[in-house]
Amino acid sequence: MKLRPSRKDGWTVADMPRQDGRRCVVTGANSGIGFEVAKALAGAGAEVVLAVRDVDKGATAAAQMPGSTSVEALDLASLASVRAFVDRFEGDIDVLVNNAGIMAVAEGRTEDGFELQIGTNHLGHFALTCLLAPRLRERVVTVSSNLHRQGVVRLEDLNWEEGRYQPWAAYGQAKLANLLFTTELQRRLDESGSRVRATAAHPGYSGTSLQTRTGNPVVNAVSALANQVVATRPAQGALPVLYAATADVPGGSYVGPDGPGEMRGSPHLVDRSAAAKDTEVARRLWQLSARLTGTDLPG
Repeated sequence: MKLRPSRKDGWTVADMPRQDGRRCVVTGANSGIGFEVAKALAGAGAEVVLAVRDVDKGATAAAQMPGSTSVEALDLASLASVRAFVDRFEGDIDVLVNNAGIMAVAEGRTEDGFELQIGTNHLGHFALTCLLAPRLRERVVTVSSNLHRQGVVRLEDLNWEEGRYQPWAAYGQAKLANLLFTTELQRRLDESGSRVRATAAHPGYSGTSLQTRTGNPVVNAVSALANQVVATRPAQGALPVLYAATADVPGGSYVGPDGPGEMRGSPHLVDRSAAAKDTEVARRLWQLSARLTGTDLPG
């Protein structure tokens, strides 16, 4: 798929190719980055499924979008909910956008006993992608963060069952896991001869409710002020995700803003940390994720 030439001020939604005839699933699409991604894809002609935990909020969001949209219940902190979503789903998917996530929340457990951040941000999306794999036709986009650079994947204690829980370290691990997942997914797709591409993106510093729902009142207050003063709007933060979903980029690509520190700017291909390039850790994380979730790509 070829892009139209971008304007001098950088790639925008106006540069995105038409999406007529494509079907897209966006997790966490009722607010923030996910809302803007779903809205832009629907506006470009795609049929968009908003996969959300709260269907009422999803319906409110869908009513603000042009084009063809539908809402489906999906709680990524529950493998039963992931399986139920896949069982209800009919037809093929051109683009799956693994966007939903939580950030630096207080220690908690998913329905299946996983640490809440790795369970929601990584393991839920891992299971969703594997279960939907037979229906995927073109692309899987997984949303990471520049804070993956502070992450360390704890292969021997992924769910923080030992030692003192650290909210930001747990978030960094989950976002690093998103990139390692993308790397290993692309390797496996290539090995199987699939034409599906796995890409990843991060929004830079974009002000959404993610930063103000940490459970820490001080962090929430500081983040709320920073969101107003420093951060870009969610529509700007959505651009790297849209680029990763629609531009003719290689499998395994990582997209972020081109400004200083990758905080803001026009989407382009960016580098990732050395830890995110570790193919052996990516392989071992995949094996662990498959065992924990009971899911894997079809053999």
